[in-house]
Amino acid sequence: MNSPESELLELNQRLLDSIARGDWASYQEMCDPGLTAFEPEAHGALVEGLNFHYFFFDLRPRNTLHAQSTMIAPKVRVMGDAAVVAYVRLVQRELADGSPHTDAFAETRVWQRQHEQWRHVHFHRTALS
Repeated sequence: MNSPESELLELNQRLLDSIARGDWASYQEMCDPGLTAFEPEAHGALVEGLNFHYFFFDLRPRNTLHAQSTMIAPKVRVMGDAAVVAYVRLVQRELADGSPHTDAFAETRVWQRQHEQWRHVHFHRTALS
């Protein structure tokens, strides 16, 4: 049996992979409908719900998306039915001209155990220069 920490790391990577693939169905399945977030695209505002995120999934052309996310030095802290996963995320992708590009973000993702299943309930993402 996997530890809660390894289960959360695997689940978090699946979440990042769903974002990289533009897989809305998988992303939505892992997230609480009331998901809250602070992220660069929201310009400092607290975003609530999934509609804000759906816009970006819907915007991407599925057949041209080629990206991958890697968690660097992830730390997991489980506190009963809640957990925090913190790490630096490297997003590698191919630009329109075919050249490779990497972006880096400091991320903290909060998960909550709901009905025997971990659900993503909040995140904070900051772009690193």
